[in-house]
Amino acid sequence: MADRLIIFDCDGVLVDSEPLAAEAYERVYQKHGMSGVGADIIAQCIGMKQADILMKIRELTGHRFPDHAEDDIWAETKQLFTEKLAETEGLRHFLETLPVARCVASSSSIERINHSLQITQLAPYFGDAIYSSSMVKRGKPAPDIFLYAADRMGTDPSRCVVIEDSPLGVEGAVAAGMLAIGYTGGGHTYEGHAGKLISRGAAVACGSWESVSQELVARGFLPVTAVSLV
Repeated sequence: MADRLIIFDCDGVLVDSEPLAAEAYERVYQKHGMSGVGADIIAQCIGMKQADILMKIRELTGHRFPDHAEDDIWAETKQLFTEKLAETEGLRHFLETLPVARCVASSSSIERINHSLQITQLAPYFGDAIYSSSMVKRGKPAPDIFLYAADRMGTDPSRCVVIEDSPLGVEGAVAAGMLAIGYTGGGHTYEGHAGKLISRGAAVACGSWESVSQELVARGFLPVTAVSLV
C-alpha cells in the first residue's frame, strides 16, 4: 500500500523516445510504399497505443498499414532505441531522491516499456511497477490505465500525481481524479506544448525535472527537504 504515488508516463517523460519513434514510423511506412508519414503526422498520435496510432495515421493520410506487417514497427523502433535512446535530462537525480512510491503507466506495450527502461538503465527504479494500456480495455484519454495502476499500487486516486507529456494522457489523468503535471522537457516539445497540456487539465507544465520537484514541494505532495534540487 502506498500513501502517495507518482505515476510516470514512459515515452517522452522517462525516456526521450518520441523523435525516434516518429523516425521509425516514417521508415516503416516508406518501406511499405507509403510516403508522407512524418514527424508532423506522428505528433498528432502521441499518447496513443499502436492500434489507435495506425487508425489515426490512416485518417490523416489515407494510408492503411498492412496487418501482417505490424511487427515491423516494433522491430524498427527497437533498433533505433537500442542505438540511440536516452533518459530525459535530469531524471535520474529526480528518481534517486524521490521519497514516495512510483510506477509507470504507458500506452506502449510491456515489451517496449521494458526495453526502454533496460536500455537507459532505469528499470531498477520501478521494479515490477510497470503497467501498459494493453492491460486495460480503453487507452488514453480514458482513465483506465491510471486507475488500474493506482489500484495495483494500493493508492487512492486522489493521492496520485501523474506526469504526462501528451494531451491525451493529461485528459486521462484528470478523468481518473488525479493531479496531472505536464512535462515538456522531451526532444519532441513544440511551441504551445505547455499551453495545450494546461488546456486539457494539467495543473502546470514543467520543462525540467527540477521544476517538477519544485511544483510537488509547493503543492505539499513532497516535503521541502525530501528532494535535493540541482
